[in-house]
Amino acid sequence: MKILTQKHFQLSYPMQKLLSKFLLSVVILILAFFGATQAQSIKWHDFEDVYFQIRGNQIFRIQLPGQTSEVFVSAEELKTENNTVLNIRDFTFSEDRQKLLIYTNTKRVWRLDTQGDYWVLDLESKKLQQIGKGLPESSLRFAKFSPDASKVAFVSEFNLYVEDLGLGEITQLTFDGNRKLINGTFDWAYEEEFASRDGFQWSPDGKRIAFWQLNANQIRDFYMVNNTDSVYSQIIPVEYPKVGESPSPAKIGVIELSSQELTWLDIPGDPAQHYLPRMEWNSPDLVLLQQLNRKQNQSRIFAVDVLKNEAKVIFEEEDEAWIDVLSSWEDVYALTYRHEFQWINDRKEFLWFSEKEGWRQLYRIGLDGKETPITPGAYDVINLLRVDENNNRIYFHASPKNATQKYLYTARLDGKGKAEKITPEELEGTHSYSISPSGKYALHQYQNTYTRPMAEWVSLPSHKPLEEARSIAANLSKNQVENEAEFFKIKTEDGTEMDGWMVKPNDFDPTKKYPVVFYVYTEPWGANVKDTFGVGRNRLYDGDMAEDGYIYISIDNRGTPAPKGRAWRKSIYRKIGRLNISDQAAAAKQILEWDYVDPERVAVWGWSGGGSATLNLLFQYPKIYKTGISIAAVANQLTYDNIYQERYMGLPQENLEDFVAGSPITHAKNLEGNLLYIHGTADDNVHYANADMLVNELIKHGKIFQFMPYPNRSHSISEGEGTNAHLKKLYTDFLKKHCPPGGR
Repeated sequence: MKILTQKHFQLSYPMQKLLSKFLLSVVILILAFFGATQAQSIKWHDFEDVYFQIRGNQIFRIQLPGQTSEVFVSAEELKTENNTVLNIRDFTFSEDRQKLLIYTNTKRVWRLDTQGDYWVLDLESKKLQQIGKGLPESSLRFAKFSPDASKVAFVSEFNLYVEDLGLGEITQLTFDGNRKLINGTFDWAYEEEFASRDGFQWSPDGKRIAFWQLNANQIRDFYMVNNTDSVYSQIIPVEYPKVGESPSPAKIGVIELSSQELTWLDIPGDPAQHYLPRMEWNSPDLVLLQQLNRKQNQSRIFAVDVLKNEAKVIFEEEDEAWIDVLSSWEDVYALTYRHEFQWINDRKEFLWFSEKEGWRQLYRIGLDGKETPITPGAYDVINLLRVDENNNRIYFHASPKNATQKYLYTARLDGKGKAEKITPEELEGTHSYSISPSGKYALHQYQNTYTRPMAEWVSLPSHKPLEEARSIAANLSKNQVENEAEFFKIKTEDGTEMDGWMVKPNDFDPTKKYPVVFYVYTEPWGANVKDTFGVGRNRLYDGDMAEDGYIYISIDNRGTPAPKGRAWRKSIYRKIGRLNISDQAAAAKQILEWDYVDPERVAVWGWSGGGSATLNLLFQYPKIYKTGISIAAVANQLTYDNIYQERYMGLPQENLEDFVAGSPITHAKNLEGNLLYIHGTADDNVHYANADMLVNELIKHGKIFQFMPYPNRSHSISEGEGTNAHLKKLYTDFLKKHCPPGGR
C-alpha cells in the first residue's frame, strides 16, 4: 500500500510506477533551471569531480567546477550492425573504466523496467558487442562486469549466466530457475517491500559469484484475470504471499567459477521464518548479510567465512515494533537502487542506521561488532548523501526544527562534535543535494510552497555557488509566486500535534462557509505534508479547486514517516486502521468548528493506503465525513502481502483482532454518506479481490454507493487510451455532485 503522496499526483500519477520520488523531484528541479536537455539524472565518476549525463542517444562528460562539457560516447559509436542506434536507458563503467555496459530495449517487471538487453562498448577500440546473444530478447537482468572486466554476469529467465567477453562464450551457472524458484533476483514481495531486485554480486577478486535463491513453490498464486485482450479470459498468476503466510524461503549460494561448484551458505535459522534483505562481499572470502526475523523486529548482521562456510553474528538489535530495512526517504524506486553497506576504514567498518536511541541515527560498526554513534542528537537523519573520509566528514539530509522541510547537514565521521547545518538559513523549505565523490561540489535543488523548483551548483562545505549569475539567490525572486498553500499545526485533545497544509478558495470570504476536501494517506509509507511547490494541487480534479471554491486540506497523523522520531513513527504498530483514523478524525472535528467550514460539505479521498483510510474515515466517522472517493484501497488487511502487513501489524495468528478492527470491511455497515469506490482489475499490488469483498459487504447491508472497476488496469490505473481523462472526470463529477463547491 506504499504508493501515493501528493507529489505523485502533481507530476502525473502513473509516473510513480516508473520513477522514485527523488528522481522525479530531480527531473523537475533540473528542468526548471537547466532546461530539458539536462534533465537526465546525473551519474558521478567514481573518484573524480566529473559527472555523466545521457542526452538523446549520447553520453556527455561534464567536468567540475568549470562545467566544461564534451561528448563522451557519441550516437555513432552506439550503432549496431543493422545501423540502429542504441537507446540508452542506463550505463555502467568497468572498474578500469575502459569499457561501458549499455542497458537498452527495456521492459517493466512489476514497478520498474529491470529487464532488457545489454551491450558492451570498448572505449578504446570502439568495439560494440551484444551480451547474451541467443537468449530471448529483452530477457537480461542486472548485468555487471567482473572486477577485471573480462566477463559479464547476468540473469535471464531466473537463471544466472556469465559471458567471457574475449571468447564470446556464455556459461550457464544455474539450471533450476523458473517462476517459482528464482535465482539472482526476487519475488514480488521482496521487490515491493524491500526494494530487492538485483540478486547477485561478483566477489572482489572475480573468482566467485554470490546470489540469492528464493523458493516460492509453497507460495500460493493469486490469479488476475485479463478479460479485455481476447474473447477468452487470460489468467495471470502472481506468486503473492498474503499476510499470515510464511515467506518464500531465501538462501544465498556462492559459485566458484573455475569449477562451477555451488556452496549454499550455512545461515542459522528457519529460512521460511526470516528474511535476507541485504548481502554484500567484504573481501574475496568474507560475505556480510542481514537477517530479519519474520516479525521484522529483530535484525542480525552475519559475517560469513565463505571458505569455512561459518556464519558469525557481529551486530544485532531489536525493536518493540519493527526495524526498518529501508525508509520512504530513500530512493527505493530508482532503477539502480541497492542495499549497499557503506564501507569505511579500508572496509574494516561500515555505516548503519538505527533508531534504538529514539531517533534515526548513523553508527559506524566494525567487523568486530564495535559500534560508534556519529550523529548523536534528538533529530532524525533523513538519508546519507556522501561520505568524505579524507576530510573526516559525512553529509546528510535532516530537519530538526520543521518536519515538513529538508536541509543539508554535515558531521564528523569519527562521531566527535555536533552536526552543522550547511544550507543557508534564509532559504527555508525543502532542499536536495547530489554530492560529488570528493565532497567538494554538489548539485543543490531548492523549492517551497511559493518557490518554483530551482537548482544550482555549489562548493562544499562553504555552499558557495559556482556561478553567481545562475545561483538560486540571484534568481530567487523571479521564481517565487503567490503562496497558495498555508501550513498549520493542530493539537488534539490527547495532546497530539500534527502538521497540515490548507489551500483556501481564491475569493475566500471568512464570513461564508466553504466545503472542505481532505486528502489522506496516513500509513507508515507516506507523508503528505511537505514544504514543496504545488503541494496543495489535486491532479485528479478536472479544473481548479481553489477557483471553484473548495478548501483543500491534508494532515499527517502519527505513524506517518515524518522526521519526528521513532515514537511518532512507530506509535501506529498494530493500530493501522485505528490510530491513524482516530487522529485524522480528531483533527477534522476541530477543523469543522472553524467559522468558515461547512460541516455538511466534508469530503475525503485517497489512493492505495489513502484509499483504505478514506473508507475507514467514511465508515468509522460517518457524522464527520459525508463524501468519500477511495481508489485502489485495501478493504481487508488480510488480503495484503505478508512483508508489509506483518511489519506494521504483527502476525494474524497472534493478534487477528487488530487486523479485523483496522479493516474497512469490518465497518462497512456504518456507511451513511456518499461513496465512490474505484479499483483496477489487474492490480498486482492491492488485489481487485478487495473490491469484490467490499462490494459484497455493502450489498449485504443494503448500502447504496458508486463503484467503478477499470478493466485490466494496474494499481496506477494508468493503462489504456483515455483512462486518465476518464478518471479525472469521474472523480470531479462525483465530488461536485455530492460535495458542491463554493461559499454560502
